[in-house]
Amino acid sequence: MKKALLAPAAVSQSAVPRLAYSMREAAEAIGVSYITIHRLLKRGLLKSSSALRTKVIPATEPGKVP
Repeated sequence: MKKALLAPAAVSQSAVPRLAYSMREAAEAIGVSYITIHRLLKRGLLKSSSALRTKVIPATEPGKVP
C-alpha cells in the first residue's frame, strides 16, 4: 500500500518558516508603529523587497533595527 502524500493545505502554518513580513507585521515584531517602518525604509536603515506590489521585509531584517 502506498503512503498518502500530504496536500499543501494539510501542512500546518507553523511547519513552514516565515521568510518575510509585511510592513505592519514587521512593526508589530519590533514594537514600533507602521509609519516608523516606512521612515526606516526611506532612510535605508531597513531593507525591503519591491518585487511585489506591497513591500515585503525579510525575516532577518527586523532584528537589525536599532
